[in-house]
Amino acid sequence: MANIDIAPSKTMLNLLHILPAFADEAKLRLNALVEINSMTINKYEIITETGTLKLDRVGYSSLAYPFAYGAIPRTWDHDNDALDIEIIGVTEPLVPGCLVEARIIGIMRFDDGGEIDDKVIAVLADDKRMDHITSYEQLGAHWVKETQYYWEHYKDLKKPGTCKVNGFFGADEAVKTVKECEARYVSEYLPKFN
Repeated sequence: MANIDIAPSKTMLNLLHILPAFADEAKLRLNALVEINSMTINKYEIITETGTLKLDRVGYSSLAYPFAYGAIPRTWDHDNDALDIEIIGVTEPLVPGCLVEARIIGIMRFDDGGEIDDKVIAVLADDKRMDHITSYEQLGAHWVKETQYYWEHYKDLKKPGTCKVNGFFGADEAVKTVKECEARYVSEYLPKFN
């Protein structure tokens, strides 16, 4: 996983643009670039053009991210950003900016102020503690409620009522969305730079 088949360069490689979305599609493994750890209100984002991690904002409320969070390379969602990924059940904090392989277990459909901003739900692919989790449904009804509550209220002190969860769906739907976002990356994002 750590080896990248690109010739050495004097400039930094932007992993958002050189890594494929899928590390191993048959095993539902995605490449994911970690932006945020759980239990923080700081919102970090990878700058699409440079790959640099930037503090986008400090959250307006005390609601902390209940999961690690990041971006899937070579994808482009409707919100003009890489497709987002929630990484559930992380035991040790992940280093923001690091690359992980995450195994898909579902997707959450999300409307953020009128923009589609879906979230792939995943677990760390190489964490044996999570091998038995193959579907978001195995996380339980309370996890679904907690996650929905977080996303529908994390902006309430800044823009109340602007976020809406439109349901949770299985891994097949997540794979379909990743593939759509890969195609959108090629058709909408790449032409800007050619």
